[in-house]
Amino acid sequence: MSHSVPSVSTDKLRIGIVGGGFMGRVHGRSALVAGAKVVGAVGSSPERAAAAAEATGAEQGFATIGELLAADIDLVHVCTPNNTHLAVTLQALEAGKHVICEKPLATSPKDATGLLAAAQETGLVGTVPFVYRYHPMVRELRTRIAEGEAGQLTSLHGSYLQDWLANPDDDNWRVDDTAGGPSRTFADIGSHWCDLTEFVTGDRIAAISAQTRTIRATRGGAEVRTEDLATAQFRTEAGVVGTIVVSQVAAGRKNRLYLEVSGTESSFGFDQEDPDRLWVGRRAGNQVLTRDPETLSPPAARVNRLPAGHAQGYQDAFDSFVADSYAAVQGDRPDGLPDFAAGARSARLVDAVLRSAAADSSWITVET
Repeated sequence: MSHSVPSVSTDKLRIGIVGGGFMGRVHGRSALVAGAKVVGAVGSSPERAAAAAEATGAEQGFATIGELLAADIDLVHVCTPNNTHLAVTLQALEAGKHVICEKPLATSPKDATGLLAAAQETGLVGTVPFVYRYHPMVRELRTRIAEGEAGQLTSLHGSYLQDWLANPDDDNWRVDDTAGGPSRTFADIGSHWCDLTEFVTGDRIAAISAQTRTIRATRGGAEVRTEDLATAQFRTEAGVVGTIVVSQVAAGRKNRLYLEVSGTESSFGFDQEDPDRLWVGRRAGNQVLTRDPETLSPPAARVNRLPAGHAQGYQDAFDSFVADSYAAVQGDRPDGLPDFAAGARSARLVDAVLRSAAADSSWITVET
């Protein structure tokens, strides 16, 4: 699959979007904010082409992916169900297009690693939206840990809790292991927590012991074979120990990702539902840092989009991620950009969780 990397104009990038659902709309908005031209979109069926174009802000709806790839575009956003990511992304890479693929990059480590290899072989940019990296206070946390402010890291713990599947009649395509893959909750949101933790600490999870549970045995009259929740303990390559709880059936929690990093000198807590603040704990006293471009470290200030006191959230983080992906296409390589290597890494972590849970929570070494 060797191709020469297509030349990209320094003018507006021309992009296409595959998928017109919620994530397609998010990607489309970020593309427009970044100054790209959304040439076209493909829906879930030829009949949905016009609706996909309207949802994503595209100039035109295309009936098939092949027709979109034949158009004059530089990059494809893949926002389709998980089980289609492999085929759609490979098709885009083979057509010489850069790719932003929704997570999970693929539903198995083998397929995710194959996509990484394909992107590397073609020399094309491939990124995955682990967008919580783009909260300025996350970058502030990462900078302070790198500068040694925490001292020796001792433990990592946190959770990612949602309630959108808590009721017996709640259903979604992600529940189906054919469309969503063998893992749902951990692949969908636990992956975000793990990526964020490894990103801010610079330390990788080396081994994991996990358990999963399915609370609703059936949904929509069909048997459920994916997990509603998972818990895990782990240790990192540096020997730091940690725990995580993830759930999509935690009543009252809408999208609460929380990470606490404990150290001998300082500890830090970040809550995605309150992203403009970072808790700092010390033995002599605690403080709460507020997102303020006047006081942020340079790495955090780079992804800051609004003045202090103006709430900055998820869509702003997504806008920054897409802007960085486009910068990579045009020859820059912004720090902290989550690429296909991050997507393949995530697939290996999810696989380790599933293998551990299937083996009565046995400790599983995460493949490198």
